[in-house]
Amino acid sequence: MDYLFYVFGTLIFVAVVLAIEGGFIAWNSSRGPEAARIARRLRAMSAKGGESEQASMIRQRQLAKSPQMQALLEQMQFSLSLDNYLAQSGLRWNVGYLLCLMAGIGAGGMLLAALFGQGWIGSALAACLGLLPLLYVRRARSRRLRKFEAQLPDALDMMGRALRAGHAFPTALKMVGEEMSAPLCEDFKLAFDEVNFGISMQDALVSLSARVPVTDLRFFVIAVVIQRETGGNLAELLANISGIMRDRIKLFAQVRVLSAEGKMSAWVLSLLPFAAALMIHISNPAFLEVLYTDPVGRMMIGGALFMMFVGVLVMRNIINIKV
Repeated sequence: MDYLFYVFGTLIFVAVVLAIEGGFIAWNSSRGPEAARIARRLRAMSAKGGESEQASMIRQRQLAKSPQMQALLEQMQFSLSLDNYLAQSGLRWNVGYLLCLMAGIGAGGMLLAALFGQGWIGSALAACLGLLPLLYVRRARSRRLRKFEAQLPDALDMMGRALRAGHAFPTALKMVGEEMSAPLCEDFKLAFDEVNFGISMQDALVSLSARVPVTDLRFFVIAVVIQRETGGNLAELLANISGIMRDRIKLFAQVRVLSAEGKMSAWVLSLLPFAAALMIHISNPAFLEVLYTDPVGRMMIGGALFMMFVGVLVMRNIINIKV
């Protein structure tokens, strides 16, 4: 009996020790210093890292002019993402101004729909006008990123020539920030300023790729990070990357030409019903009057608009070919 007691006590002791050891190994593999170092390297290699180890030297953008609204927006999760979206668009707006503009336009549309005697469907459709500022920001962001992507091969060529002339890589960043035009010069100058104020080159490049979500820029950042760790001819590497980028842009232009017919078909099919309804209303106003006065007609108009919207989205996805 005493023998079994000692055996069970020993087994319990060994089980507790193994459980503690297993918990420590699991914590060390997920939260330990080695896991943190590996996570930092993975973030740097993917060029999608979030927060850098060191504090960023770039001044944080103001979310709103009002202190009360600033405090309110700081507590919302989407405010930072929306502010980053606005920064990528190049507009001098803040999050508070954008939200107030969207709310004002949406409320104005609902008020006009109520004044003209529209039902709740008309008011809901009119409230969707509040999305127009967000669509404008999205268009400005796309235009700015496309321009950045078109300027990037020339910037890499300039950096390659500067490296061949004997300049250091931070000096090449500075030359691009001073001699290139906007929008590329602004972000490269910010990257040079971060390096100049003490942030490591790797963190500055990762921050640059996080600010500007361009695929070619991420390729450039990954290549530079790998080269700085393994060595090699950086000038030749930049020349090869710029050549690949130019071939990619050329291929994308060919795809845009081939998909132009589909885009034109989408525009024609989307605008033809409105143009036909306008011509019929001008020639014979009583012919379409039942669509505006009868509740079933208004429901048919709402259903038609919804199906047209879905059709436009489907055609957009078909002709939006990724290169």
